[in-house]
Amino acid sequence: MTPTDQSSTSDDQLSQDSRADVGTQVRDIAEVPAVEVITTTAVHLMSAAAVKVGLAEGPEGEALKDLDEARKLITALAGLVTAAAPEIGSQHAAPLRDGLRSLQLAFRESSLIPDEPGKGPGEKYTGPVN
Repeated sequence: MTPTDQSSTSDDQLSQDSRADVGTQVRDIAEVPAVEVITTTAVHLMSAAAVKVGLAEGPEGEALKDLDEARKLITALAGLVTAAAPEIGSQHAAPLRDGLRSLQLAFRESSLIPDEPGKGPGEKYTGPVN
C-alpha cells in the first residue's frame, strides 16, 4: 500500500465516521421537543444581548458593551418570542417576554441617544417599552 492509498483509506474512514456522527446528531436533535429548542435559542440570544448591553459582571463588562450588536440580538429575540408565543404557550412565553422587556429597558438606559418610543430594539414586534 502506498502512502497515497493509506491517505485515501484514512480519508474514507474519516468521512464514514463523520457521516455516522451527523446521523447520531440528527437523531439526538429529533428527540428534543420544539419548545425546548425555541426556549434554548431564546436564552442564548438573551445571554448574548445582556453582555452586549453591558450587563456582564466583572471589570470587563463595560469593555464588552456593543449597543449596535445588542440591538440586533434584541430585535432577533423579539421576533422569535413574538412568533413563537402562540406555539409554546404562556407558561414558556411569559418568562421570555419578561427577559426581553428587561433587555429592552437596559438598552434604553445604556443608550446615550435615546430611541423614539416604538423605535427601540425589537419594538416593531413588541410595541413601545417604557
